[in-house]
Amino acid sequence: MPPSSAHSPQRETMPWWPSVTVLAVCGVLLGTLVAAVATRASPFALDTAVHGWVLDHRPAWARQLATVVTDTGSGTPAYALAALAGALAQRTAYWRGALAGVLALASAQLPRTALASALARPRPPSADWAAKAGGWSMPSGHTTTSMVVALLLTLAVHRRVHGRARPILLAVPAIWATTVGLTRVYLGMHWPTDVAAGWLLASCWAASATLLVLLWRRRADHALSMERQYT
Repeated sequence: MPPSSAHSPQRETMPWWPSVTVLAVCGVLLGTLVAAVATRASPFALDTAVHGWVLDHRPAWARQLATVVTDTGSGTPAYALAALAGALAQRTAYWRGALAGVLALASAQLPRTALASALARPRPPSADWAAKAGGWSMPSGHTTTSMVVALLLTLAVHRRVHGRARPILLAVPAIWATTVGLTRVYLGMHWPTDVAAGWLLASCWAASATLLVLLWRRRADHALSMERQYT
């Protein structure tokens, strides 16, 4: 039996409902949050309360540590991690996997940028920032980017790692991305709801991407089946 046919049954039985559920739940939550922000001229009480607490609990060493962590969640480090995740997830032709990882991360920036421009939500006062920042506040770019990278790394670990180390390595990307998101609030450059929106958007992106992959695989398997019928 050819290798392709051996994998077809497994791909056909991959469930689609978890992705639909995630997309529906996170989409509703994100839409509700966006609608609430769009109708307000000021931050939520939760946003200002957390922001005020952060300003009172931010020693120099903690700011420096948070800055190091937050810098890994965007730009060159994030795209390098996405390329690594793509390469590890690909069992052959690693350069194709690396390119796919970079393109996947880039595709997540399109809805994030569009949503941020549409909302045009101001950031917290610049005097409160502990590092440099640019662009609109919601959704947080570092948060969205790092969570997408974490999802790609989780996929790579799931495909490549087995044994006792697997649960630990599966948890590491999520812990890292969560920490990056929290540093955006701790450094005073985002409201907490900006970070929540970034996590929700990344979840919607992941669910949508999974559904597209499942659809493509089903169509490919169907085409292969039809081809065998006529050969």
